[in-house]
Amino acid sequence: MPVKNIIPGQTATREKLQRAKELRRDMAPAEKILWQELRANKLGVHFRRQQVIAGFVVDFYCHKAALVIELDGDTMRDKRKKMSGAKRF
Repeated sequence: MPVKNIIPGQTATREKLQRAKELRRDMAPAEKILWQELRANKLGVHFRRQQVIAGFVVDFYCHKAALVIELDGDTMRDKRKKMSGAKRF
């Protein structure tokens, strides 16, 4: 059952919201470093981390600036390798 999310007019499944919560608890090292700079409105705008947008969980999101930040690192490369290997079958 879809539930309302922080972005006006958007709904997200409970599973997707739970996944975002898990990702917030288990952030990659690069995400932790960037979050220390983005949190608490240090740049003058509010950022959210692991935000569900259009069915995707993005790393960082600023609604006021309409800005999404996605970090690509070793963790993502490993996931992509696994996914590309699965596609070959």
